[in-house]
Amino acid sequence: MVARTRFDADPCPVARSVDAIGDWWSLLIVRDAFDGSRRFGEFQRSLGVAKNILTTRLRVLEQAGVMRTAPASDGSSYREYVLTEKGRALFPVIVALRQWGESHCFEPGEAHSRLLDRRTGGPLSPLEIRAGDGRPVGPDETVVEKLGTVEGAD
Repeated sequence: MVARTRFDADPCPVARSVDAIGDWWSLLIVRDAFDGSRRFGEFQRSLGVAKNILTTRLRVLEQAGVMRTAPASDGSSYREYVLTEKGRALFPVIVALRQWGESHCFEPGEAHSRLLDRRTGGPLSPLEIRAGDGRPVGPDETVVEKLGTVEGAD
């Protein structure tokens, strides 16, 4: 069996979070798209991923409607990968993974990347889950409701 690539020493909190809980290539591609990567080579250089794996992950992200290809912004004959609205909706997920990683995947004083507000240059406030009335809620204040099929729906 091929050894799984690990990111537990990576300086990016998102990489460490995804290493612990998910399909790291896809979420890291999305992370890089938020950071401005648009071309295949940019994703490959950033991630150090094999061309065949990157090709497959990009194709899956396109098929899922998370990314689409578009003509190159510089007018060249290249195609670029851009996040769709569905892909941009992953921003809170990436921020949550980043913030979780900053809190739980680094030793005190260990260097890592930070996500900053462009306008102020300051760090973002920690994400909070809030109830409909605005109060913060945690896992003990929530319950999962399992829904059946809706009558009349096919």
